[in-house]
Amino acid sequence: MTAISAQAVYADRRARLAAQLGPDDIAIIPTAPERARNRDSEFLYRFDSYFYYLTGFTEPQAWLVITGDGRSTLFCQPKDLEREIWDGYRLGPEAAPAHLGVDAAVSVAELDQRLPRLLENRQAVWYPFAIHTGLESRVAGWLGAVRARVRFGALCPEVQHDLCRLLDEMRLIKDAHEQAVMRRAAQISAGAHVRAMQRSAAMLGAGQPVREYHLDAELLHEFRQHGSQYPAYSSIVAAGANACVLHYRADNAPVRDGELVLIDAGCELDGYASDITRTFPANGRFTGPQRALYDLVLASQEAAVAATRPGARFTDPHEATVKVLTQGMLDLGLLDKNQHGTLDDAIENRHYFAFYMHRTSHWLGLDVHDCGSYVEPSERGQTSERQDPLSGETITNRPSRILRPGMVLTLEPGLYVRPSDSVPPAFWNIGIRIEDDAIVTETGCELITRDVPVEADAIEALMRG
Repeated sequence: MTAISAQAVYADRRARLAAQLGPDDIAIIPTAPERARNRDSEFLYRFDSYFYYLTGFTEPQAWLVITGDGRSTLFCQPKDLEREIWDGYRLGPEAAPAHLGVDAAVSVAELDQRLPRLLENRQAVWYPFAIHTGLESRVAGWLGAVRARVRFGALCPEVQHDLCRLLDEMRLIKDAHEQAVMRRAAQISAGAHVRAMQRSAAMLGAGQPVREYHLDAELLHEFRQHGSQYPAYSSIVAAGANACVLHYRADNAPVRDGELVLIDAGCELDGYASDITRTFPANGRFTGPQRALYDLVLASQEAAVAATRPGARFTDPHEATVKVLTQGMLDLGLLDKNQHGTLDDAIENRHYFAFYMHRTSHWLGLDVHDCGSYVEPSERGQTSERQDPLSGETITNRPSRILRPGMVLTLEPGLYVRPSDSVPPAFWNIGIRIEDDAIVTETGCELITRDVPVEADAIEALMRG
């Protein structure tokens, strides 16, 4: 985007947020702190998603204040030429209004001095609850300073609200700018998966030893080569039995000829995450048992894709996935029909859970597990209770979120088969997950991650190439 169009996007978001505040309310949004990695070294800095959503500003030590009349004030680091030699360029308060479109900017060194005056005579204060350690105490300190002035006629806000409630709803629907960035992030990540698949087949074909970190390196190279700032999360590169560990991390395990490799990896581009999982044969050729389970997982994902459309519920793709997977488990012998009964019996009693223990979807956006309620807001009061057949605990059900155009979610069914006397040995230690990112459209959904193949035949063809 140009600077002008970027300003318009963030200014519109601030205005929409201000319109939801009371006329005498105030909102306070900090960015993320810098975090020490070890002595004299910090983790690579990543801004707070709520703060970035409203400003597009990526520097640390910054705060945004928005009042009910729509006025915005940025607190940021002052210009300091000596520190900039060490730490990099700072925008500074003088340049911030013109560059970011905020109404005013002040040095962050004046935050504690100015915040009590900004809070004075406000009816309510909004800030993100339970996200920034110590923020509640800091707000309490500023309010204490306001109360110290009541003898001079100052009024102190009597109500505190969780700002996440408003921002989560705003962030749940992605605008055209966000969708464009996410499509590009998905394209970069798809290319990284293609590169890792081909590297695996090429090295094994040449008789070279392959380890998980070799494939992880291909991912990182492709991310940065095409402008991504970071991985969106720690990449999972799991060879063989490691694929049955859901949150396995890329390590130094060997990638063996004849085994599958599961890669769950996506880049972050301009703040927005992508999230792709592909499972492929290390040598480029599925075995019979691998192909049987892979085709089952793919069929379940196709059912989830068909269920992802406006007006459907967030849980519909998961329920469609579970139905296909459970029937396949019964057909392939992962579940014994004599023991587990019919399809309906196996689903009702969650017998599939031994092989498929996670949900099919999550929201995606500025965070890889993005914010936004999974309950339909207008139906929160409609509750029912059920007893979980596995844990025995009582669970309160509320109506699932209704999908609307602009929502973005993942579709990621899987199967994870560990050795067991009740399972055919041919399926032991096979872990498969297939994940794509879907934008809900007016008529269905758009899969933005299909630049990397998903059908087994297409994967084999790619790896031969």
